[in-house]
Amino acid sequence: MTFTVLSFVFLFCGLTLAQDDANANDIEINGQMQSVCSPDMCDLLIKFGAMGEKLQVIETRLKETETRLNNSENRLRNSENQIMDLINKERTKVIFSAAAGGSGDIGPFNTATTLIYRAVITNIGGAYSQYTGIFTAPVAGAYYFTIFYHSGGKYQGKLLLFKNNELMVMTHDHQSDVDTADNGGNAVFLQLQRGDHVYVRLDENCYVWGYEHHTTFSGFLVSQI
Repeated sequence: MTFTVLSFVFLFCGLTLAQDDANANDIEINGQMQSVCSPDMCDLLIKFGAMGEKLQVIETRLKETETRLNNSENRLRNSENQIMDLINKERTKVIFSAAAGGSGDIGPFNTATTLIYRAVITNIGGAYSQYTGIFTAPVAGAYYFTIFYHSGGKYQGKLLLFKNNELMVMTHDHQSDVDTADNGGNAVFLQLQRGDHVYVRLDENCYVWGYEHHTTFSGFLVSQI
């Protein structure tokens, strides 16, 4: 940049000298008389040269600043990606267990009713809702679920595990006047898409014990798909 500015200035000076000899002085160099710029013009040339050097320094600093900004932007983008990776890893940790808390029997009801397991034991990932009794898959993957219940023999004991609106597995024991304590359970692997619902229904005219955490619903993510 300095060379270009100075070249332009010297060319301008030469043209000026050729047009106005009154503004130049003649000196002898190696036995020959040559024209040089007037003092004012020489000062102007010096100022232009200094300005060109300053501009070159500014340009260099701007390039260095741009490089630092690009490096900072790349580091920021990498940090954001690392944070998102950590968040996604945390989201893929899905483990829950909940019990049908209470102080008495649950049911019987005239229609099949979604069983709400209000006593949350573990809920890593927050995929299970203690207010609705519904597990919502946060990511697509293979999941493992278990259900277990305890009851007496005065009514049937029957739990149905659903994926969305489709029955997957159940556990069932008939009413009995002889058998005063019934236990039942089942387990299943399910392939779920993100947003799929898994929940347990207590069938109509059935009941389970809600106290002392006898009746439970559990699940966890085995592997993302």
